Amino acid sequence: MDYLKDTPKKNLARIISGPLIWFPLPVFILLDILMSAYQAVCFPIYGIKKVKRATYILILDRNKLKYLNLFEKISCMYCGYANGLLVYLKEISGLTEKYWCGIMHENKKEFANHPSQAQHGFAKFNDEKDFLKKYGPRK
Repeated sequence: MDYLKDTPKKNLARIISGPLIWFPLPVFILLDILMSAYQAVCFPIYGIKKVKRATYILILDRNKLKYLNLFEKISCMYCGYANGLLVYLKEISGLTEKYWCGIMHENKKEFANHPSQAQHGFAKFNDEKDFLKKYGPRK
């Protein structure tokens, strides 16, 4: 909660910019519903084990802290939802990527490689032997 260390001069800017944090909430809720439905329908077809939402999204824990005020509790609940949701969506997307295109991206200096690609055992970029080893010949 680094904002607690800010100088009073930053208060006005924080008050003005703070509501912008909440603008994505409707989009997050829609993404949550759509991706959960996608996973419920498609993952059984693909034979992919479903991702447990509760493993990634935790909302009702920091709101129990007595030393936080109401605004901080609500903000912490939102952050728990938003950040947890994004990790949940990344896991669903990563498993989908593994199913449809499980080849690592090219290793470029300016590109942040996705750790989930190594975690899920993607074939190495431009390595046909690794590709055939992991996926076999095309039918």
